[in-house]
This record gives sequence, C-alpha cells and structure tokens, in this order.
Amino acid sequence: MTDAPHLLVQEDGGILIATLNRPDKLNAISADMMGLFEAALHRFRDTPELKVMLIRATGRYFCAGADLRGGDQGPSKTASQIREKHRLRLHGMHRIYDEMEAIEKPIVVAHQAACVGGGLELSLSCDFRLAAKSASYAFPEGRFGVLPASNGVSRLARLIGTHWTRYLIMANLPASADKALIMGLVHDVFPDETFEDDVMTFCRHLAQQNGEQMGAAKLAIELAHDVGLAQARNVERLANSALMLNPEYLAGIERYIQGIGGKGKDKG
Repeated sequence: MTDAPHLLVQEDGGILIATLNRPDKLNAISADMMGLFEAALHRFRDTPELKVMLIRATGRYFCAGADLRGGDQGPSKTASQIREKHRLRLHGMHRIYDEMEAIEKPIVVAHQAACVGGGLELSLSCDFRLAAKSASYAFPEGRFGVLPASNGVSRLARLIGTHWTRYLIMANLPASADKALIMGLVHDVFPDETFEDDVMTFCRHLAQQNGEQMGAAKLAIELAHDVGLAQARNVERLANSALMLNPEYLAGIERYIQGIGGKGKDKG
C-alpha cells in the first residue's frame, strides 16, 4: 500500500501534465484520482497561460478501468437507480467528461500501455489520443454481460463509427495500437523508445497554435458533425466571422500581404 497521490500534476511551459499514479493497482480509477483530476482540469481551464493538457500514466498499464473494489455508494436495486448512478455518480465521470469536451483548449492523452474500460472511456473525451507501439485497447465489460456506459458506446460510435464499435463491444475483442490507428481510435502511434519525447513534441506544437482558432475549431467540429451540410457551412461562417475580426489575425494577414508584395517588387 502506498500513500502517494493517485494523480501527479505538473506544468511544463504552457502544458499541464496530469499523470495517473496508481501503478500497483494498474492505475484503476478511484474516487481520489477523479477528485484530483477534476481539480487539475479546472486549473487548466481557468489558467490562460496553460494552452494544452496532457494526460499520461506510470506503470505497465495506462489504466485498467474503474476500481471495482473501491465501491460507489453501494449496490443499486432497480434499473432506474442504475441509470441514475451512471449519470450522477461513478466518481463524477459524466460531469468531468462533459467538462473535458466543453473546454475550448486541446486535451491530449498518451497511452504508454494497455488502456482498458474506464480508462478508454476517459480517453474518448480527449481531443487527441496518442499511442505507444505496445499500447492496446479493450472494453472488458462484455465479459460480465454489460455495456461500457460512460462514453463507451456513445462517444466511441461517434469517433470510429458503428463498424469498429461493434468489433470492440459486441465481439469483445482487443485492439493493438496499430489496429486502433486503422480504426481511427488514435491519431498516431510512436515507437516505445521515443514515445515520451514524441508526445511532448506534439503537445508543444499544439501550444504554439492560435488559441482563439483552437477553441472555435473545437466547437465548430462538434457542431458540424451534428447538423446537415448546409447548417455545417453556417457553423463555419459563424466561427470565421468572429475569428477574422481578431486583431492578431488582421495583423498576420497584413504582414503576409506585405511580404508577398515585397517579394513581387524585388522580382520586378
């Protein structure tokens, strides 16, 4: 048994790094972990200098899912109680995942090893998922005759479609990092030997992007996914109508135009 905090939090420039830190329990999600995680999430949201949040883990698992031995206010006796437990309790997962999706800054998760059950559900609310070559993915809930009900169907189907969602949930089969890349579950796979450096390079690249554009893009992409093509184009127009009044954009365009004009004169 260890008294180490279940989540470690540090800053690296404009990057907030939250590290799951229960390696002896395969980083199973506990109430303490989620409490610390929510506090870190709010710190990221409320600190302008923080541009990117990175979620990573220590040990031979990224996360083995929820800590079933930790309990959550006792067993449910009716179907209605189970539905309410999923919505309101479970260490506040639904509330936290909703906030992750709403924050207008990029959240990156880095899987150095197996990502299972609740750990994968948390990852589905991130904007970017990066995998080490040795990472793997699975929803073991099917072995118990139930569904992953905190993102495992709803968000997964939106991200990878019904085709591959059936593979992970109905067939109850695991996916390697390479197969997860084919599915569209992860954005990139890096060698184990360079994984940490590759992840930080990606996060530093994100931190250099225009914050207003990133926030608008995060909202616009979700909205455009949910509406028809004509309305999706209206989403684009609405977003750009604000972005193109940004003084930073106007100054950048002016520098670009002057640069092209200057080159043209030189050639003449």
